[in-house]
Order: sequence, then C-alpha cells, then structure tokens
Amino acid sequence: MGKRDNRVAYMNPIAMARSRGPIQSSGPTIQDYLNRPRPTWEEQLGKKKKGSKALAEFEEKMNENWKKELEKHREKLLSGSESSSKKRQRKKKKRRNLKKKAASSSPDSP
Repeated sequence: MGKRDNRVAYMNPIAMARSRGPIQSSGPTIQDYLNRPRPTWEEQLGKKKKGSKALAEFEEKMNENWKKELEKHREKLLSGSESSSKKRQRKKKKRRNLKKKAASSSPDSP
C-alpha cells in the first residue's frame, strides 16, 4: 500500500486577494482625500489676520493695563529718585554733624 499524500498546496494571500478584484470601501479613498479642494495661501493668511474678536479685545485691554502700570512705575521712580537724593544729602549732613560732635567731645582734643 502506498502512502497517502497529505501535502497542502501553498496559496499566496496577496495573489488570492488580487484575484478577487478590488474591495468595495464604504468611506472616501486616499485619492479623494488628496484631491479635496484646499484654500489658497492668500486665504489662509487672511484667516490668520482676522483672528477672534474676543482675543483682540483681551490683548487691547492688557496693553492698556500694561501702559498704565508702566506710567505709574515711571512716576514712582522719578519722584522717588528726587526724594532719595534729598535723603542722601540729609544722611551726609547727619554723619558730618555726628563726626563733629564726637570729635569735639573726645578728651584728646586740645
């Protein structure tokens, strides 16, 4: 008695898929996606310039607040610099007076 042939023929899955033909897809294809209408460069730039009104208002308000804060700070520094120079002069006078008093009250002075 001869042996039974139990070999199975190898089937190439890619070749089998091609023999069935193209598959029916339910959604858009890659070609549809690539061929879609797109806005031009000028239209894109126009959209960026517009922006949102709320954001523009917020930025405007923040700029105004920042300007006011800078003005206050400048005034404070300018007025503070004048008074600080006067304070320095007063301190110098006090030091001179203290040195004179200390020198006149010391026992080694003639």
